[in-house]
Amino acid sequence: MSGTLVIVGAGPRGAGLLERIAANAAELLPADHPLEIHLVDPYPPGAGRIWRADQSPLLRMNSMAEDVTMFTDERSTVEGPVRPGPSLAEWAGAQREFAPYREVADPAVRAELAALAPTDFPTRRAQSAYLDWAFRRAVADLPPQATVTVHRTRARRIEGPADGPQRVHLEDGTVLTADHVTLTLGHLDSAPDPRHHADTEFAARHGRVHLPPAYSADVAEELTAIAPGEHVVLRGLGLAAVDLVAMLTEGRGGRFEPVGDGPALRYLPSGREPVLHLGSRRGVPYHSKTGYRLQGPPAPLPRYFDAAAVDAVLATEGALELRRDFWPLIAKEIAFGHYHELFHAHPGRTALPWTEFLARYDAHGWYTPERAALEAEAVPDPADRIHFERLDHPLAGLELATAEELQAHLRAYVTEDADRRADPAHSADLGAFLALLSIFGQLPRVLASGRLTARSVAEESDEWFFGYFSFLASGPPGFRLRQLLALSEAGVVTFLGANVRVVRDEATGTWRAGGTTVPGHTVTATALIEAYLPKHALARTGDPLLRELHRAGRLVEEVVADEEYTHRSGLVTIDPEDSRLLDPALGDTPHPRRTALGPHTSLRSAAAFARPRTDAPAFRQNDAAARALLRALATLPAAVLAA
Repeated sequence: MSGTLVIVGAGPRGAGLLERIAANAAELLPADHPLEIHLVDPYPPGAGRIWRADQSPLLRMNSMAEDVTMFTDERSTVEGPVRPGPSLAEWAGAQREFAPYREVADPAVRAELAALAPTDFPTRRAQSAYLDWAFRRAVADLPPQATVTVHRTRARRIEGPADGPQRVHLEDGTVLTADHVTLTLGHLDSAPDPRHHADTEFAARHGRVHLPPAYSADVAEELTAIAPGEHVVLRGLGLAAVDLVAMLTEGRGGRFEPVGDGPALRYLPSGREPVLHLGSRRGVPYHSKTGYRLQGPPAPLPRYFDAAAVDAVLATEGALELRRDFWPLIAKEIAFGHYHELFHAHPGRTALPWTEFLARYDAHGWYTPERAALEAEAVPDPADRIHFERLDHPLAGLELATAEELQAHLRAYVTEDADRRADPAHSADLGAFLALLSIFGQLPRVLASGRLTARSVAEESDEWFFGYFSFLASGPPGFRLRQLLALSEAGVVTFLGANVRVVRDEATGTWRAGGTTVPGHTVTATALIEAYLPKHALARTGDPLLRELHRAGRLVEEVVADEEYTHRSGLVTIDPEDSRLLDPALGDTPHPRRTALGPHTSLRSAAAFARPRTDAPAFRQNDAAARALLRALATLPAAVLAA
């Protein structure tokens, strides 16, 4: 007898699942049990849509090459076998040593990989080459009885009984019959949120440009509609905004040159650039990624937000809230990483022995005067202490008289941030970052527990925390902030400040935008770009397969509700144990033959590549799903196996 698995989505998540299937097959798949695997994706396997090679070389990763891996390691707590493999940096420097070797076709990417330093921030095209190799290695590592077929098309429909074969209808007319179907769809688009409709209709009436949220590589053609010198408002200051700025400046022939021997840059315009006005709720760019390594030993993480601490909170009675009940533990964990690095790498800036500080730090909750007093005593310079609320809202309460004062203030802020993130003297920031990553060891369990109030899930988890995490930990490489400074000094970029509001002026057919940092000041623009990444919503999904399953009532949108609030997250609900899809036709129980993994599902996690030796949650999720799939495929009776 044989089994057939269809994986819809062959990007990094699909390739990661395939790697875990290969790792676990020896244990769970009988040698006399053939396995047919079909991968369905219109984009290249391994890289998928977001990381495809066919995109601008200006678009880069926001992780250093040594901090990206597709492989488990000695810190991974997966149930299945650990199969170590190279990070992007290790692979780039010694490609011929890692089978299956195939020369990268693009000479520019080959040259980049040959010169890539571990602490460089690679182009997304370089990451695409690594993902292509990782996929081919996963295929090569499958047992002899397994075969892989790639279908470069989309899946449009799944049908079939819960206790029998599933039929997957592809866009090219192929129908695949499978014993199990797994959806690893990656980052997805949705139809624009209704709140954008008025701006879209306004643009159409007045012949203007309005771009809803989108992935940067997908909007190159749309950006050509923006004329040189045109005033454009970019609503957002995260990674999408940084990408868009690069495409509208360097991408139009401008270039940067160094100023003196330091990191400062000067921008030399091409004359084809628009004038870009940038603003957001916080009013400042995301913090840049650090450009250095830890200077001291790694902190033993987690310490305060571990399984025991989470269990203790979950064991209490009554509804829970993320900020009230869990954030104090999370904040204490992040600060522990910060101070562990400060005390061990920069002891001259501390006033107590580490052991004494830690014993007293252990004894006090985060929001206590005793903890605050301990920090003041042990860390004399306030710049060496961590201030979460100040970090969250750096422009809070600030009012300036003129737009010129705002530009000067933002340039000073961005310069300080770029300098700090490039200086190993501030490596405590990296210690905090690593501790922040560690909380994802337990956070998905908290969010899947069903104990948080609906309002807390909506406002504190999905809106505040994941946004704050991205602001602190998912910013651009430092050189991007230097470029923003140069563009600001050249007059190509202006900052609008915090709490930006954009209004439509029907009389002139323009948008007016301004923030609260300079009361009363506005700019006028003839184009508006929603400069942030799209948030997938199941009810408006752009994916044809999810759309059809949703229409047919065969999957469940996550809805968190209580007496006071109802939150429709837009995510697809899955079983947190093995990632099977909940199916309304089966009484909202898990479908035995359908699984889903990735950011479109209710198992929330950081949407980033795994960092080596951090016990990345994605590896654990992939491993658990792979083992469940293999067990199911190995035990299906011959009568119901796919033909």
